[in-house]
Amino acid sequence: MVIGKMEETLKQKIQELIREEIEIVPYNPSWPLLFEKEKEFLQQIIPENLIGKIEHFGSTAVSGLSAKPIIDILVEVKSLEETKSKIVPLLEAEGYEYLWRPTIGNEPPYYAWFIKRNSKGERTYHIHMVESDSELWIRLLFRDYLKDFPAESKRYDTLKKSLSKRFAHDRVEYTQQKTAYILNVTNKAIAYYQRD
Repeated sequence: MVIGKMEETLKQKIQELIREEIEIVPYNPSWPLLFEKEKEFLQQIIPENLIGKIEHFGSTAVSGLSAKPIIDILVEVKSLEETKSKIVPLLEAEGYEYLWRPTIGNEPPYYAWFIKRNSKGERTYHIHMVESDSELWIRLLFRDYLKDFPAESKRYDTLKKSLSKRFAHDRVEYTQQKTAYILNVTNKAIAYYQRD
């Protein structure tokens, strides 16, 4: 009975999250500083033996690129099991929301995902915690390719603005509509950075 209620509560939470408005704003030069501030905070509250590298990724990590004003942070964890038992309680005590999220679609593998909000209830950070062998690390190649090829970054900027207008309250459809583009650019990035 309790498990059924927990599953229902999780489903309700997910439905609320995916209906939150999508807002794309012009690039804000303070985003890298906000990342550094949050990185330092995470390093202060999480024991160093539980985490490894911490990376800024997503659109806020690409200078000049419009984005949802949410800083995406990728955190290497030694163990997802330890993350559940040791890191989740620390971050929940600091007010972060926690979800066990699938990497792609609705299928495993899963990872730990945290949302941090400001005093108005607006999302400010998404913290993605994954092990070192997670396929999510490939998102850094996508980030780097957009940084190195401004014309590609501009194409992505135009696509996101268009989709955010069409799917302002449907985060799932907004994300799905970007998928083919992101996969195409990621494949270009893999070929480019592994050409040696």
